[in-house]
Amino acid sequence: MKGVRKTYNNSYTLSFLLVFFMLILFRPAFSINTLSATESLTISNNRTLVSPGNVFELGFFRTTSNSRWYLGIWYKKLSERTYVWVANRDNPLSNSIGTLKISGNNLVLQGHSNISVWSTNRTRGNERSPVVAELLANGNFAMRDSNNNDANQFLWQSFDYPTDTLLPGMKLGYDLKTGLNRFLTSWRSSDDPSSGDYSYKLENRRLPEFYLWSEEFRVHRSGPWNGIRFSGIPEDQKLSYMVYNFTENSEEVAYTFLMTNNSFYSRLTLNSEGYLERLTWAPSSVVWNVFWSSPNHQCDMYRVCGPYSYCDVNTSPVCNCIQGFRPKNRLQWDLRIPLSGCIRRTRLSCSGDGFTRIKNMKLPETTMAIVDRSIGVKECEKRCVSECNCTAFANADIPNGGTGCVIWTGRLDDMRNYDADGQDLYVRLAAADLV
Repeated sequence: MKGVRKTYNNSYTLSFLLVFFMLILFRPAFSINTLSATESLTISNNRTLVSPGNVFELGFFRTTSNSRWYLGIWYKKLSERTYVWVANRDNPLSNSIGTLKISGNNLVLQGHSNISVWSTNRTRGNERSPVVAELLANGNFAMRDSNNNDANQFLWQSFDYPTDTLLPGMKLGYDLKTGLNRFLTSWRSSDDPSSGDYSYKLENRRLPEFYLWSEEFRVHRSGPWNGIRFSGIPEDQKLSYMVYNFTENSEEVAYTFLMTNNSFYSRLTLNSEGYLERLTWAPSSVVWNVFWSSPNHQCDMYRVCGPYSYCDVNTSPVCNCIQGFRPKNRLQWDLRIPLSGCIRRTRLSCSGDGFTRIKNMKLPETTMAIVDRSIGVKECEKRCVSECNCTAFANADIPNGGTGCVIWTGRLDDMRNYDADGQDLYVRLAAADLV
């Protein structure tokens, strides 16, 4: 029996050593989400990086009718190929010669004759250990010191340079410490990843708002953040598996969202036709579900009704003057050309003026707005009354019955009315127009 026991131990030891050496020999197969300074991805070797959890994949791709090559990130397991980030969208590889590698502590994408077509383009830092690039579980492609996993000390990350898609955990808006403005830019077409005509950007002011642009023209305004969502996107209701957040402090002004249930996917995408869409994918899905899309009605278009008027999908025509106002150009208004908007029936006198409350509104553009989050709606009204140039006021945030104060000191633009989920807006009127 002693001999048998000894044979068993030797066999066990031999098997253990064999497995150990195999693990060492094939180690790269267990770190497929990381690119080291001694490795490269090429079109010819068809290697990709796969995020932990197998949700995202990074590699080279061509679109269906395009012979040019791109480096990008897509959802790995979905039946519908969906790209979420493209590195060289405006400088594609003209043929199947392409290499991604780390050079001089930068990620570099090279094409024919080793000509660089894209790079992280960061100045050399004081890194003391080798640099690695890693595709993280959330879809972020990050470059970091190999001995430092702190996300706050990434040397570079794709999340700071969105293309057309905002993923959970990404931020849209300003990093005030670096001056970086993160915004979305559409594809040129559904089959062409190059930068298209549409962009979605934050304008940082006293009450920040996002604007959808078509080249140099504004198409849609998000409205200000009201503590739950943006005033002009009431469709973005809070879901049990999604958390929205808007941060405004000395370091950043940015919007983000997170998923609390990883079996659901969601993304915010600006498509090539100029629509901002919230798309979701459930475990049983075979295609992406459009949760909401904007603009989806004439009333979502920027300043469609002109100043001191609001858009209402339930009226005909859709443009309406605020109580106490009349069309500035009656002929144009009757022809349903409302861009000149409305003017007051009676001039304000400063003393003796009052307010009309309009419910369920998208708040006016905040270019001429003043914000004070330390007071409530009653104090807000008193302040508006005391300032003769105040034209309207509202709560800044709607949770807990409404808090904070927003005061408009100029004309009121780009308003619309909703069936529900809008905000109360108090518009200043002369006493004669208070009915």
